[in-house]
Amino acid sequence: MMAKVPTMGRNEAAAHHFWGSLAAKDADEMADCYASDASFEDEVFQLSGPECGMMWRMLFQGAADLRVKTHPLKVADNGIAHGVWEAWYTFTATGRAVHNKITTRLVLRDGRIVDHHDRFPFYTWSRQALGVKGWLLGWTPLVRGAVRKQARKRLEKWMANQ
Repeated sequence: MMAKVPTMGRNEAAAHHFWGSLAAKDADEMADCYASDASFEDEVFQLSGPECGMMWRMLFQGAADLRVKTHPLKVADNGIAHGVWEAWYTFTATGRAVHNKITTRLVLRDGRIVDHHDRFPFYTWSRQALGVKGWLLGWTPLVRGAVRKQARKRLEKWMANQ
């Protein structure tokens, strides 16, 4: 008699599908993984509902040289997943090269992401993306606020054109 191999639960399968879609830079598949009332937060964006998927579509369409590498995702039985991924791209506002290492926390319910938090060191990012301004002021709430405001405006403009 063969031992029964446990199958992946719905939340775990959804988390791995999202992670694989991130690695493939497939924003449409990623968007389909979010619940309709999902929230997303990182150092730049604070989003809810359909904005979560729209952000990925905007980012992937706007970064011609984007490379993504995902590291193994860990999914707990309680529907919480943790992972690390890296992105290499040219920041379009300045033309500067960025290598960003991001930690992710996903909360899943009923096979959908309901809460997504990405974290990265904003000061490290700002030094790469903004150059001298980032070196001098990237640690201040003023610069972080300006970057958030600009990103929000860019997303709203992009969504209006879809």
